Amino acid sequence: METTLRGVGVSHGVAIGEVRHMGTAVLEPPAKQIPAEEAEREQGRARQAVDAVAADLMARGNLAGGEAQAVLEAQAMMAQDPELMADVERRIAVGSTAERAVYDAFAAYRELLANAGEYLAGRVADLDDVRNRIVARLLGVPMPGVPDSDEPYVLVARDLAPADTALLDPTLVLGFVTEEGGPTSHSAILARALGVPAVVALPGAGELAEGTVIAVDGSTGEIFVDPTEDKKAQLEASAAERKAALSASTGPGATADGHKVPLLANVGGPADVPAAVEAGAEGVGLFRTEFLFLDDSKKAPSEEKQVAAYRQVLEAFPEGRVVVRVLDAGADKPLDFLTPADEPNPALGVRGLRTLLDHPDVLRTQLSALAKAAEGLPVHLEVMAPMVADRADAKAFADACRAAGLRAKFGAMVEIPSAALRARSILQEVEFLSLGTNDLAQYTFAADRQVGAVSRLQDPWQPALLDLVALSAEAARAEGSSCGVCGEAAADPLLACVLTGLGVTSLSMGSASIPYVRATLAKYTLAQCERAAAAARATDSAEDAREAARAVLSGE
Repeated sequence: METTLRGVGVSHGVAIGEVRHMGTAVLEPPAKQIPAEEAEREQGRARQAVDAVAADLMARGNLAGGEAQAVLEAQAMMAQDPELMADVERRIAVGSTAERAVYDAFAAYRELLANAGEYLAGRVADLDDVRNRIVARLLGVPMPGVPDSDEPYVLVARDLAPADTALLDPTLVLGFVTEEGGPTSHSAILARALGVPAVVALPGAGELAEGTVIAVDGSTGEIFVDPTEDKKAQLEASAAERKAALSASTGPGATADGHKVPLLANVGGPADVPAAVEAGAEGVGLFRTEFLFLDDSKKAPSEEKQVAAYRQVLEAFPEGRVVVRVLDAGADKPLDFLTPADEPNPALGVRGLRTLLDHPDVLRTQLSALAKAAEGLPVHLEVMAPMVADRADAKAFADACRAAGLRAKFGAMVEIPSAALRARSILQEVEFLSLGTNDLAQYTFAADRQVGAVSRLQDPWQPALLDLVALSAEAARAEGSSCGVCGEAAADPLLACVLTGLGVTSLSMGSASIPYVRATLAKYTLAQCERAAAAARATDSAEDAREAARAVLSGE
């Protein structure tokens, strides 16, 4: 009998197939004592296992490239954290086996993350994955991970670590469903980059029996268990219709009546550029520069290394617009040479622009590298600061850009509610705004963007979030400035229409989402988008906002 479950759809498309569960996590090693004379040997085993796992994660990152590479390199750094390793060796010295010492040291670190504030709780899946890989190597058992199968399947897991998501084979993994996670978790972002349909935050996902046929709708978040033949045909027809619409839609982003909405790509580095070009991106709306700095958490990359990497991206979009976000360090992206290790709540502490203003040499080098990378190129370079709170922040960033001789537009990311509320003030110092809806939702609702339990508050359809987008867009229009969206909200085709109706002037997203958004925008006029936006803002919940917009656009 067909039943329907609902989670959070995070990657478009439909997948129909049998359930296969993620490999079982490593069991807790037994707590047994070792003789003192074996301690040195066990410490050596632990170091070898840690180094091997870190090397494997780095290799997986190199294979995956792009955003996935940055995520996996961060995991490799986590595996080799010197404080964690020192704790492991201390536990071995007082009698623990290598595998038990690793297990207990990671458990203690888990507790530290929890006490540091909920913002870091979303990294627990990453931490657990590193622990499981090290313990598995020490025990000599298979690594937990994606199941072996010769037939295509739908992968079901409690959560997916980046190391697993990054190397999913789309020819075998038709889609995936997780019990944990949120719309802006690493797994969701990487799923969109892969173009794999995905639903997260589905209560009871682990109870789906192995081999059960399910249909996954990554757009609506619906899971149909034992779907009827009619339901399968309906979903497949919808998917075919969507595919045809995507193929027919080409060229710049625009509404049906010709209102232009440039569709840009979010990229993490040069490896993401080919997919953006293939998708028809009109430029880059968010160039995350963290990937360069994650290579070595002990020191900043040289100016020469930065120039080479930036120029690769800039050269790919001649005459196009490339918006670069300067280093966003802190919170879940700590760097040893920049970020404090003892902040009680890093998400509310020194991160983003605050970090750079505390280390002006790092900011100055990056801005100088961007200026040199753009020399002689016809690209329209724009540079923006993350985590701008007020006009003083905006002025400090603009002054730094001018001092570095940067010939580009200077902008501010709107990720803090204060920036949306005082957007006109900020625009007295900078020339454009870009809304990071992931963090803006997090700070508006006090809801960690990585925690599945609060994913309803991370839903970008929340009317309060739409109100802040509208405030920012209205301020930009009044000041004659542009106001784009580069958060994950832009990847939702229906929401893209609403954002356009709110006055947003460009949309930036993962490359795989661009065709969906382009095709959907082309179906509606600007007036329809404006009516849909007004209807969504008039509701009191994300679900009602979504349905209200859909009703307007479908003519109901």
